[in-house]
Amino acid sequence: MTDDIDIEEVSSQSYTSSSHFQLIFHLVMGMTVGEYIRNRRLSLAAQDLLQPNSRIIDVSMRYQYSTQESFSKAFTRFHGVPPSKVQRGQVKLFRPLTINVTIQGGFDMSRKLIDEFYWSDIEGQNDEKLTDTEKYKRIVSWAAKARGLNPGVFDALTEWVLDDSQWGDEKLAENEQILMQGVFARFKEQNAQLRTYLSELEPSDVVNEAVFKALDRFDDELSGLVHDKRLQEVVAQVFADFSTMRERSIRDHIAGNKTGPTGTDSVDLFGYINYLKDCDAGVQWALFMPDMVERQQKGFKVDSFEYKKMPAMRFIGRESREGDGLDNIENLKILFHALDAMSDYKSDFDYDVLFMHHYGRGVDVEPWHGFWGRFMKANTPVPEGFLYFDFVPHNDGKVGLPYISQFAYATFSGDIDAMHRHEGYDSDAMYDVTRNIMLGQGVQIPYPDKYWTAEVFLDGCDKFSTAYMFSAEL
Repeated sequence: MTDDIDIEEVSSQSYTSSSHFQLIFHLVMGMTVGEYIRNRRLSLAAQDLLQPNSRIIDVSMRYQYSTQESFSKAFTRFHGVPPSKVQRGQVKLFRPLTINVTIQGGFDMSRKLIDEFYWSDIEGQNDEKLTDTEKYKRIVSWAAKARGLNPGVFDALTEWVLDDSQWGDEKLAENEQILMQGVFARFKEQNAQLRTYLSELEPSDVVNEAVFKALDRFDDELSGLVHDKRLQEVVAQVFADFSTMRERSIRDHIAGNKTGPTGTDSVDLFGYINYLKDCDAGVQWALFMPDMVERQQKGFKVDSFEYKKMPAMRFIGRESREGDGLDNIENLKILFHALDAMSDYKSDFDYDVLFMHHYGRGVDVEPWHGFWGRFMKANTPVPEGFLYFDFVPHNDGKVGLPYISQFAYATFSGDIDAMHRHEGYDSDAMYDVTRNIMLGQGVQIPYPDKYWTAEVFLDGCDKFSTAYMFSAEL
């Protein structure tokens, strides 16, 4: 462990490629080769430091650390005490791994789930030769990769929790280890490492401060401090007595529905694991979204961006349906002319808008609905032939309507076609940029129950929309 270890050379002795060797090692051992080497070195280093006349600088060099400072940081994280204060009884022993092969009824997929998550390798990335900016970019790169892989693993975790055959009495203790220690505790450990690493980079002004808020929220959820009041009792039961997981109704609320890679496939029941999935995403979004927002602005730019908390409002308008004539500008002008006549009821957001929502249900669960109209004062009388939706200042915690009158508001300028370029599904670039700014800032989108958006026509419905509203929970 004191010599430089070449993974290429080690893998060649196993008659395999470096990448294949590292993959198999991780699957079998539950850790990367780098983690294993680092843990062994730090364990041996502690034993060396307990010897008389041992010097920290000598030990750090012996175990391949380029500086005493980097060794001290790694040592403290591993053992919980700095190398200068290590004592017998404080040393964390990490013994050499041995492999015992036992064939027993096939591969245990539940255990494999733990290793399917794309865990960060903080120590492996902490190259002292890199600048703080380069170190941060490495973490950003990890976050982007994790966002691509982790959603599918959370869905697999959901399937496992809902599989009745996996929750017999004989498996309960093992499942507790897998879920509580293997998944939840490991995420908490990763969060702690990220927090420490990012705090060290913070003085260089390269870190998006929103990531710390995202880590706080994730840690709360992982500790059982659930944001969703509908899940608090169930989660508290499981954390107090894991045997309650034998009940299918409990597991239904812990698992929720699978939500797919984009988090929108089905939200009939948004469970505890769904919230953990969102929290994991929140950390990653805070890391890589600012760069993505910059890249998305091709041919246009964000002129202004702000959050608004409005008083109670009433949206009044008509639904846009095929054959209703609202795809005709002249018919739209007639609609808004009727609202113009109600000048006494104007709100502080008096623009023509195309309001879009899913009746308080999730994307891909309830079809998209679009409505032409305006936000008016609360309790505005509704003209004949119009419909309305009431917006309240704060989230009442109830499923579905009414919506909340808190939102992000972005205005744009530049090439109109670029602003309305589709970025996947039926959403355009203004939608994506507005949402991604929010995600990068750690602002909660009240999804799925209060989720809504609106295109804003600053110069009237006969011109192109150049602003966007996106529901927020501020």
